[in-house]
Amino acid sequence: MPIISKQKIRLLLMGTPDFSLAGFQSLIDNSHFEIVGVFTQLDKKIGRQQILTPPPVKKWALQNNLTVFQPQKLKLEINTIQNLQVDLIVVIAYGKIIPQEILDIPRWGCLNVHASLLPKYRGAACLNAPILNGDSETGITIMKIDAGLDTGPILRQAKIQLTGQETLKDVHDKLSELGAKLLVPAIQDFISGKIKAHKQNENQATYVKMINKEDGRINWHQSALEIERMIRAYYPWPGTYSENSSKILKIIEVQNKILKINNYQIGEIFQDDQKLAIQTGQDALIILKLQESGKKAMSAQDFLSGHQNIIGTILK
Repeated sequence: MPIISKQKIRLLLMGTPDFSLAGFQSLIDNSHFEIVGVFTQLDKKIGRQQILTPPPVKKWALQNNLTVFQPQKLKLEINTIQNLQVDLIVVIAYGKIIPQEILDIPRWGCLNVHASLLPKYRGAACLNAPILNGDSETGITIMKIDAGLDTGPILRQAKIQLTGQETLKDVHDKLSELGAKLLVPAIQDFISGKIKAHKQNENQATYVKMINKEDGRINWHQSALEIERMIRAYYPWPGTYSENSSKILKIIEVQNKILKINNYQIGEIFQDDQKLAIQTGQDALIILKLQESGKKAMSAQDFLSGHQNIIGTILK
């Protein structure tokens, strides 16, 4: 669907993680747009060796010969953005609040690709939340950004169905691709006036906080259902873990089917039909894959063959 303009639309992109890449690629591949710059967060030290590593969006931008900006404070970049003569800013998981002074610069404002069906799950952990809560669906919202946190009016939404077996990675990948599919036609229809933004229903709004590594500690007093969802929702990051005899034990994968067993102490490791299992506050879980601190991840059966003494111990 053509844009009502013979000139290319000048876009400024703002994003940081892998999630941004499919959507940004859809824009650079479209001849109606000119990417005048890419804003992303600062390089970070990653891993045990603390190697300074650029964010995925920076790598992508440099590969595509785009100008990269990595400001500590966006407010200091107002003149820079004005000088770029931007028609529209497109944000996908940038990770910073954009000041009103910058939102007011582009001709058509600032659009955001948000990974939930707003107004549900405003905030950072919108990919994890539907898994944690056992939702049957989630989706993408393309919205116009205002001064609030994911409070702006909605342009377009699309859903995916959840089976109750998806991990964070599954939902991440599906929604990244869905956002990319929606983005170009949504921008074109918005600029040509074929769609109007509509306000969110504030009575239905929910917020999700940012997740950190400590959130991955498993509380075995929770039900098996809650813990099973948590393990999927936090894979691959931040991951889920527990402690056994002062050693960190990462629980990578569990069986989706819950064991209706409540005969052991909470957190106790036992065997059920030769399978490794853990008692929770309600029912039990069969472990499929785990990793001892400093060791390689392995199947529960391989782990058990070398760690028979783990049976009967209590995870905390």
